[in-house]
Amino acid sequence: MIHPQPPSAQGPRGAYAKTAARRREIVEVATGLFAREGYRSVTMLQVANACGVSRTGLLHHFPTKESLLEEVLHAREETDAHRLDHLDRSRIDAVTALADLVALIEHNTTIPAIINLYAVLSAEAADPTHPAHAYFVERYAGYSRALTADFERARADGTLAAGVDPARFAVELIALMDGLQVQWLLDPRIDMVGMVRGRIQSALTVPLPRA
Repeated sequence: MIHPQPPSAQGPRGAYAKTAARRREIVEVATGLFAREGYRSVTMLQVANACGVSRTGLLHHFPTKESLLEEVLHAREETDAHRLDHLDRSRIDAVTALADLVALIEHNTTIPAIINLYAVLSAEAADPTHPAHAYFVERYAGYSRALTADFERARADGTLAAGVDPARFAVELIALMDGLQVQWLLDPRIDMVGMVRGRIQSALTVPLPRA
């Protein structure tokens, strides 16, 4: 195994920086390939060729396709578009938290490649043998918990419309957002943001502010 020299010896522009840049490039290329063709259809040789490196060179950075997929998903987790999962929503009122969700949807319209990636992978990952199956199970469960908590707080604040069940509405809203994302990818004229905003507003007794 090759061990890179420490940063103090190499400097910020040394081996570590070059390795990090190469890994980012590979992840970016793999993201595009997985989004267009699906995880299972893409081979490591395809990724290597698209990156202009040998298969051996690719395996130096990512020994398996599963490890590459893991890094692709990890990179997505670090984007601003995924801030809904990491925001301490309990520190803001429910209506503001829901407005932030709409802002997230609006931001997502600027990154269609990432939206396409998740649309493709989430469909593939319905198969329990898919390496991202557990990731997406937890992802959806996490979204459901967060949104259910938001609507429960709205009910406690008196801002939830009568007859709205927080847990049920959370699941319905996630289904709406996912379905709209697929339709929007096919036809960007669809007002995905407006439709999500309208559905959330229908469950509230106060105006939904713009985040």
